[in-house]
Amino acid sequence: MTASVNAAKASTRRRRRSSFLVVALALVTTGALWALLAPSGSAQDSTDSSEAVRAGRALYLQGCSSCHGMNAEGGNQAPSLIGVGSAAVQFQVGTGRMPLAAPAAEAKRKDPVYNQTQIDQLGAYIQAQGGGPVAAKVTKTQLDDADLAFGGELFRANCAQCHQAAGQGAPLTYGKYAPSLTQSSANDVLNAMRTGPESMPVFGSRQISNTQSVAIAAYVRDITHAKSPGGNRLGSYGPVPEGLVAILVGLGGLLVAALWIGARQKV
Repeated sequence: MTASVNAAKASTRRRRRSSFLVVALALVTTGALWALLAPSGSAQDSTDSSEAVRAGRALYLQGCSSCHGMNAEGGNQAPSLIGVGSAAVQFQVGTGRMPLAAPAAEAKRKDPVYNQTQIDQLGAYIQAQGGGPVAAKVTKTQLDDADLAFGGELFRANCAQCHQAAGQGAPLTYGKYAPSLTQSSANDVLNAMRTGPESMPVFGSRQISNTQSVAIAAYVRDITHAKSPGGNRLGSYGPVPEGLVAILVGLGGLLVAALWIGARQKV
């Protein structure tokens, strides 16, 4: 009887030790897998993001809240910024259109008031206010690898009606205009497409994919920065200025020649 009891106790102790070893092994395995698979630097990234949002809010309260409201809710003077995303900040503030110096039919491009770090911080704060399109960060490699011919087709179908076929801009109604794209970076083009500033419509990713938008940006870069082997572009406005110059130079030259011949005959 005693031997049976001792055997049962020994068996119980062995089961307990086995269970402890299994649990310990499971914990060690779980810890090892977490160390291998957990995203590195996530805590640091979160901290950096929070600091950027706090710094952006301070900049916003100082330079933007008087028009857009204390909580980006908008007001009588300016629209709400909730949900516009960091893409709108990068476009509007990065091109100097905001802060707006004075009310006008359209905000003009000028030198930016804030540096890039401050613009990123403002973008982080606005992104935290309801999300929205994230600021574009297209690389030179992406632009170099883009299909220029396809980008040209997309530009002529969706952009040339307002920005002119060579991206030189054109007037619109009520004192507004489609600005020239000669100073626009690829990121400016992408951010404008996703946010639809001023009179420009919003082109979502379902209308124009990210690959297609990069192709358009690459085409804009090509037509606004490519060399002109034929001579002066004359603003790239097409046959009208070219014909005008030809008429003025041609007729002017003929008139001068006729006057010169007539003067010689009188003598």
